[in-house]
Amino acid sequence: MPPMKLSTPQPAARTTMTYIAKKCGIRFQPPSIILIYKEDNKDKTRQRIMPVRNFSRFSDCILAAEQLKNSPQHKAYLEGVSLHQLQKLYSLLKGHLGGESLAESLEKFRQEETIDPEEDMNKLDDKELARRKSIMDKLFEKNRKKKDDPDFIYDIEVEFPQDEQLKSCGWDTESGEEI
Repeated sequence: MPPMKLSTPQPAARTTMTYIAKKCGIRFQPPSIILIYKEDNKDKTRQRIMPVRNFSRFSDCILAAEQLKNSPQHKAYLEGVSLHQLQKLYSLLKGHLGGESLAESLEKFRQEETIDPEEDMNKLDDKELARRKSIMDKLFEKNRKKKDDPDFIYDIEVEFPQDEQLKSCGWDTESGEEI
């Protein structure tokens, strides 16, 4: 008798669900990221609790946020949540684990995300300088006027008043010295 061929059933094609993130927050006890979302084409609001494991006050918030966002279990749910927001949530958790109040953690995060114009950036190490440049790039993109913006003007002409006394700088005064 010839051997029988058994056919294995093929898995049905999986339809990809899309989730619309509504709110994302953090719970300190037990440490968890909480996502409020809706499934596409449904009106029901759902909540997903993602426990934070192996995270301490010495952990890297950026790395932890990237790992959560790229996790196979949570990736589809976190598509609508920015990496920056997840970093902020991990930063708040890190502050809480370090004994800071929520207000202190928020203020610390705000200070880390702003640039002090009086700071001498020549004295920063490469990692800190790259972080500051990244902040400046984000701020530039946020404030940049694009062609599609409703208040975009292509050619702006500005006249400056000439009746005021012009101030001179020390470097542009003529001196008898030859260079």
